[in-house]
Amino acid sequence: MISVVSTVESVPRGTDTQSPSLYQRIRKVLTRDLLVTLALGQILSLLICAIGLTSKYLADDFHANTPVFQSFLNYILLFLVYTTTLAVRQGEGNLLAILKQRWWKYMILGLIDIEANYLVLKAYQYTTLSSVQLLDCFVIPVVLLLSWFFLLVRYKAVHFVGAGLCLLGIGCMVGADILLGRQQGLGEQKLFGDLLVLGGATLYGISNVCEEFIVKNLSRVEFLGMMGLFGSFFSGIQLAIMEHKELLKVPWDWQIGFLYVGFSAFMFGLYSFMPVVMKRTSATSVNLSLLTADLYSLFCGLFLFQYKFSGLYLLSFFIIILGLVLYSSSSTYVAQDPRVYKQFRNTGSQPTNNNPPPLSPGVVEPSVTYTSLDPEPVDELPVRVA
Repeated sequence: MISVVSTVESVPRGTDTQSPSLYQRIRKVLTRDLLVTLALGQILSLLICAIGLTSKYLADDFHANTPVFQSFLNYILLFLVYTTTLAVRQGEGNLLAILKQRWWKYMILGLIDIEANYLVLKAYQYTTLSSVQLLDCFVIPVVLLLSWFFLLVRYKAVHFVGAGLCLLGIGCMVGADILLGRQQGLGEQKLFGDLLVLGGATLYGISNVCEEFIVKNLSRVEFLGMMGLFGSFFSGIQLAIMEHKELLKVPWDWQIGFLYVGFSAFMFGLYSFMPVVMKRTSATSVNLSLLTADLYSLFCGLFLFQYKFSGLYLLSFFIIILGLVLYSSSSTYVAQDPRVYKQFRNTGSQPTNNNPPPLSPGVVEPSVTYTSLDPEPVDELPVRVA
């Protein structure tokens, strides 16, 4: 038996090593993948900004308060595009095969998605715009907790710091609204409106985490097709019960029709594009990116609605972007198989074996993977445990 012993000669302490410059450190953080991720998130924010602007024109200029009907149009588009795509598929991805396996799960998810949209839109009638913007951020801790317990995502300190900065940016924006007197939507039941926002944010968080799991493990087309099927069905029922009288009061003309078409197109684009971004990143990252949507709406309002400008708006925007960069600069840890923890605990008491026996056919190897918006191939390589 031949043993080979290798030694590593340490570098003398006196040897000078050149530290990386500030430019090199910034280049290491602001990689191409991170910049692409930030850009995709801001596209989603711009879509939400467009949705908000069309809704504001419908409600304020034409007195068309029809949130259920607007959502119904989006679900119909999803049904026509994605549900029909599932219907013509063959094999396990066929619509009937999916319904046989997990129809009740998608039915519950469709109801959650519908009511999340309805609760937040309804809250504008009872509480202030500032309260909606601030309390809607409750979706961030909801997504963090659900991702931790159900998706087994493990965060680092930098992720919590980044998320905290994003929320600080929203607080700065709300403070600017209060200083400028933009208290829109005050009603006699402000507490009820605040509870509606919290309920809608909670449902949004549940829907987003479920969406992340589906698009990463099943299919984006399957998720959107099921949302189109159950969303159009239940929103149609809700429309017939709650909004048919409001719909008859709408003074239909080409301008209102154009706004409805625009709203539906932006909403359809948001629903279609969000799973693409979420598959690349995560539900938490997407929701942090969407925090800038209110700022884009404010910037548009400076020209369209003669809003007053405040330097706090720009400050809040840069704080949110800084928080996004911090959150996206480091990877999150995902334990895919709980058995791996037992493997790691037992490695210290077992003899080292340089040539482990191969796994039996059909046995899945437990693993730990690192998912990141900015891959770090040197510091955090995937770990395989036999």
